[in-house]
Amino acid sequence: SDYQQMSYNLNVNLFQGAPLKSRSLVEDSYTPDVFQNATIDPRHWHGKTISELGRWYEKYFLDVNVQKAMKEKHG
Repeated sequence: SDYQQMSYNLNVNLFQGAPLKSRSLVEDSYTPDVFQNATIDPRHWHGKTISELGRWYEKYFLDVNVQKAMKEKHG
């Protein structure tokens, strides 16, 4: 019980919890007008359309599933 009490006190002193207000690196890096002027187009995501991303993920997960099946079959 002494060890648990010491551990509890150490955790309380060192890891006091999350800050009351958190900020991200992006928020710290850019001024507020950048976020106000930004427009989000859900059909054009970093130069790729949603359908292109969907096809990429389909191929990726198919490859992952094939690798798992090969590992199970051949050990």
